[in-house]
Amino acid sequence: MSGRRCGAASECCRLPGRFMCALFLGVLLLAGILTGCARQPEEQAPLARGQYYIFYLNSSMTQLVSQVYEAQETEGEALVNELMGQFLTVPADLDCQPALSERVAYQGSRQEEQVLYLYFDLNYSSMSAVQEILCRAALTRMLTQIDGIEYVSIYCGDQPLMDRQGNPVGVMAASDFIMNTSNVNTYEKAELILYFADETGSFLVPERREVVHSINTSMAQLIVEQLIAGPVQEGNFATLPPDCKILSLSVTDNVCYINFDGAFLNTSLPVSEYIPIYSIVNSLCETGSVTRVQIMVNGSQDVMFRDVVSLNTTFERNQEYIKQ
Repeated sequence: MSGRRCGAASECCRLPGRFMCALFLGVLLLAGILTGCARQPEEQAPLARGQYYIFYLNSSMTQLVSQVYEAQETEGEALVNELMGQFLTVPADLDCQPALSERVAYQGSRQEEQVLYLYFDLNYSSMSAVQEILCRAALTRMLTQIDGIEYVSIYCGDQPLMDRQGNPVGVMAASDFIMNTSNVNTYEKAELILYFADETGSFLVPERREVVHSINTSMAQLIVEQLIAGPVQEGNFATLPPDCKILSLSVTDNVCYINFDGAFLNTSLPVSEYIPIYSIVNSLCETGSVTRVQIMVNGSQDVMFRDVVSLNTTFERNQEYIKQ
């Protein structure tokens, strides 16, 4: 493992910065996350050769701010080290702070083909969920600007970074965090009310969750994606299979049309027949912009879910399945 190590002799590897939230997610609602500062082109136009965007947290710790930096090194490990040095030390004239918590030590990097592996100590996983997501976005967007680096993978100690459900985050591309480089205001935070199963599998219980998401993702799609990701609160249980995929989703005249792949029909979850249906419907109806939901599987609504529930209809919010 190569790259700069953190220690007493390398103060730039320790960062100030802290911000609060719950799972994936932050304290402020609808605050944009990636935004350009006055020193960069307003729309983050392509930079001249040798110039890179470095991302920091703004002073209120609600957004990432980018600044153009002209590197001295031109390639490889030396360039990675130089950009990481900038990432870890905010310029004195910029009212920002590093995206990484001051408790976290950067321990180095290595590159294999198009993947850059970054190593931090175990304190990395102690960051709040929103700060970690912002830090992850900042690192990935910064380092994939380097020719030959398409993906970034983060390690905590000698273990790959895990998400809050205990699954490996894996390699990340810049496109995972921003859909359109001409639009820098691409992230916001939203508060969701999601319905998961209780311990009996017969009723739904609400779970509040603040989520950082791309503004290119509709609120309806975000809700369904979060349902597939599963609950966070102890005592709540999944209602949708984790391998279920959304083939398409749209909202027209307050009706949400969702097309799942065949994994939606997986019957292995220990919940009653109507619980997956109303987990989706009641969660979507919390937005106020959806009043009915049409569910399809592989493009067809002529489906009997678990041989009991016909999908050939639109579903409305149903309070009877919510635990009182």
